[in-house]
Amino acid sequence: MADKLRVVLVDDHGLFRAGTKAEIGGEVDVVGEAASVDEAIAVVRHLLPQVVLLDVHLPGGQGGGGAEVLMACADLLGEVKFLALSVSDAAEDVVAVIRAGARGYVTKSISGRELTAAVEKVAGGDAVFSPRLAGFVLDAFGTGAADLAVSDEELDRLTAREQEVMRLIARGYTYREAASELFISVKTIETHVSAVLRKLQLSNRAELTRWASRRRLV
Repeated sequence: MADKLRVVLVDDHGLFRAGTKAEIGGEVDVVGEAASVDEAIAVVRHLLPQVVLLDVHLPGGQGGGGAEVLMACADLLGEVKFLALSVSDAAEDVVAVIRAGARGYVTKSISGRELTAAVEKVAGGDAVFSPRLAGFVLDAFGTGAADLAVSDEELDRLTAREQEVMRLIARGYTYREAASELFISVKTIETHVSAVLRKLQLSNRAELTRWASRRRLV
């Protein structure tokens, strides 16, 4: 039997956390919980779950809520996937957490079975949105062919192998998973990623993921 996905549940309402855990706990392993921005950052960084179910509005921190948690964990986004789970369906909330690095956004009207499926999809590298929210994302991030078109000049900076590595890392593969996929060492993956970041003038994996996503390379 395959291991259950390791999930951290972040919401400031204990009753909601308990109910969600009861709904999905049979299918995933809820390894941790948090009720504030500061708790969430600490728990996620300590446990390194595969998926974080993240409420948008949270107390603590600098008042940035779920987006603040994402930004504080930006260096983990290749390994840890974030799925926003909120009562809010406001466009500004959706866009803020997606811009910060969340892989999807669903509202709390979702059923337990649908939520489990969404967690599995996000863990696998897919993006998941409640139907009416997808339009907000398209409006915010699907603007203009110039922004989405792949520049030959940009890609020409990368070797063929670096492009392969870039796509795998942007899809959320860990260094070890990418190494296994390409039959090369983890150290070689690290070398290629460093070269990609340098050539594209990016600072970290989170920026690389956003760069590739904007250009529809993943």
